[in-house]
Amino acid sequence: MNYYFHCKRQCYLFGNRMNLEDNSEEVEIGRALHEERDSSDNTEIAIENVRLDKLTKEYLTEVKKTDADVEASRWQLLLYLKILKEKGIIRKGKLEFIEKNKSAHKVEIVELTPELEERLKDYEEEIEQLLAGDKIPEVLNAGKCKKCAYYEYCYI
Repeated sequence: MNYYFHCKRQCYLFGNRMNLEDNSEEVEIGRALHEERDSSDNTEIAIENVRLDKLTKEYLTEVKKTDADVEASRWQLLLYLKILKEKGIIRKGKLEFIEKNKSAHKVEIVELTPELEERLKDYEEEIEQLLAGDKIPEVLNAGKCKKCAYYEYCYI
């Protein structure tokens, strides 16, 4: 879901089993931040094909390295809330952005409303159609592309 909002090309490639993240320095930084944060409070949970950062009685917390793409992070968290709801677990969502070199963490609370659940269903259908297609979406040519794990694939 996150990739769909961030870059449809990245979503298509990853969704069709082209994973270039294992060689990405940016992805490694994100993993290191997760490990550092979770070393004393390791609560990561795997459900189906997703990894939840932290689940408490009140919140499902998703930790992000930066707030560069809040909308993508928000929809990813809403998808996780939906997956939990389907298993009978109702929670609010909490996005935590732990940007390096910033003292204050940005936090956003998200709730899965019936309206958002309907929109989420529409996005899931759009993603299924994108992945089933035989045409790779165009390159974005955006500044964020330079930090993407797929940069070399798209531009070289």
